[in-house]
Amino acid sequence: MKMAQKAAVLTLLAVTATACDNILGVDNLNQPDIERVFATPAAIQQTIGSGYQSVHNTLTSNDNLMPQLLTISGESYSSINNFQMGPRGGIPRVPVLNSTGAASVFGAFSGLSRGGRLAVNALNALDKLMAEGGTLGSVGNDLRTRAFGFFVIGVNQGWLATIYDQAGLVRSGMASDEVPELGPYTEVMAIAIAMLDSAEAIASQTAAAAGFPMPGSWVGASTEHASQAGFLRLVRSFRARFMAGVARTPAEREFTPAVWTRIRNDAEAGLTTDFLTHVGGSTGWNQNFVGTLMFQDGRAWSQMTLMYFGMADTTGAYTAWLATPLDNRVPFLVRTPDPRWPRGETRAIQVDNSPLPEDQNSKPYIRASLENEIGDAWGWSFYQFSRTRAIRESYFMGPSEGLFMEINKAEIDLLLAEAKIRLNDVPGAIAIIDQYRLANDLPSLAGLTSRDATIPGADYVVDGDGEITGMTAVAGKANCVPRVPTSAGNATMCGTVWEAMKYEKRMETAYSSYGRWWIDNRGWGDLVENTHTEYPVPFQEMDARQLPPYSLGGGLASSAARGTYGF
Repeated sequence: MKMAQKAAVLTLLAVTATACDNILGVDNLNQPDIERVFATPAAIQQTIGSGYQSVHNTLTSNDNLMPQLLTISGESYSSINNFQMGPRGGIPRVPVLNSTGAASVFGAFSGLSRGGRLAVNALNALDKLMAEGGTLGSVGNDLRTRAFGFFVIGVNQGWLATIYDQAGLVRSGMASDEVPELGPYTEVMAIAIAMLDSAEAIASQTAAAAGFPMPGSWVGASTEHASQAGFLRLVRSFRARFMAGVARTPAEREFTPAVWTRIRNDAEAGLTTDFLTHVGGSTGWNQNFVGTLMFQDGRAWSQMTLMYFGMADTTGAYTAWLATPLDNRVPFLVRTPDPRWPRGETRAIQVDNSPLPEDQNSKPYIRASLENEIGDAWGWSFYQFSRTRAIRESYFMGPSEGLFMEINKAEIDLLLAEAKIRLNDVPGAIAIIDQYRLANDLPSLAGLTSRDATIPGADYVVDGDGEITGMTAVAGKANCVPRVPTSAGNATMCGTVWEAMKYEKRMETAYSSYGRWWIDNRGWGDLVENTHTEYPVPFQEMDARQLPPYSLGGGLASSAARGTYGF
């Protein structure tokens, strides 16, 4: 409240000074004038309608954190200092230093905080307009726009709660000159969920149906997500991913059965197709990392470490790699029945079997290369994750091209599988996991009844071209996928139903959304020891609030414990 009073005093002083010096009676346009900004229905609707685009652009356009999250989670590896990828991703982990002048973690915090606050102001203006008998054109349009405004606030707050340990508590109905107090991520997320609840309740009203479909530019995707039903699926999917993803540790992610039941219900009523946004060209939707040349062919910028990806190997090479001291490891050829990897018994053959992807669902997702990389011995491999290269190939070709996977349907499917496992519906979870395993030449888990049941390997029938034409699951066979590290981190064993779910989610969501592996790995307890599990409030914000900055991770507060794989 002191900050709110201080802001009010500063504003009053500014206005008073202007009145004393304003001989000609000219308005001071440097002072914020919310009423003028939202003076027309069109301005209100435009502000709310562009709100999610602002979220997208904040998280994907030259934000320092996105490349860092790729490297600290094991999705990617880089030893260079750009965006602090090398320092953050090195082993042992170092703290996120947050003193004045340190490498900034401010971009996402600033953009999301401003985006949520702007949506609140726009909603307030809409409520005032409606209270005075005005409208955006129809009752349906009014309701649709209000629902979308609550959605925008919820998504901004949800990401802040997911990324940072604290953020401003931005709620609907706040006065335009009120400075949001900082609150812990749990309180920020509670607001986010409440805002998404409101979005769902408003958009579900019968009278709201006439306001749909919303303009395609609001979600930047195919028309199905602009429909009333599509928007409700989107709201539920975001709510499910935020409710699960807010957890910083395995203990937090246990939640209660009631929370997991709600996550399950939202995921079941969530996306039925990928949520795609049109990036590049003149669309106004940015995509500057995973779809760019640097992150596809840049080698030093983005390489594939085998720390997690190596779990696909069935030859024992991954086991030997783990048994080698960290700094003495050398790349190995991954041979696996999984067609998301290039097949072949030699590196040259795998290179020949690594075509450029036609779209984000074409296989293999991973490309083999004859060019050796640079960096820490454990960090590089013979492989590049190229699934999103299709974005780069069409990035500047306009709104009909450059489809970016904003939320992968597989993410929601496999979150549903996790919820079912946690609610003791293992057969229900297996039915979902098997959709992805069977599509990728991995044996069914049918018949297993426990999350800790060991998955089978298989006997494969292979034709003359090396293609798998049949398989028979074999319990106890060592060619299981995934083959996971033991808790000591220097040996492997066949995975469990639980690990099969995690493997499928990693393979299907890599590079597909902001911080996906980091968010899941921290909740599963799979991060490298002392990796930061959240970011501090940036020093710029702390300085503005006259509070001392602080650092996290690297052995300080918010450091991941030595986890599942002993990393």
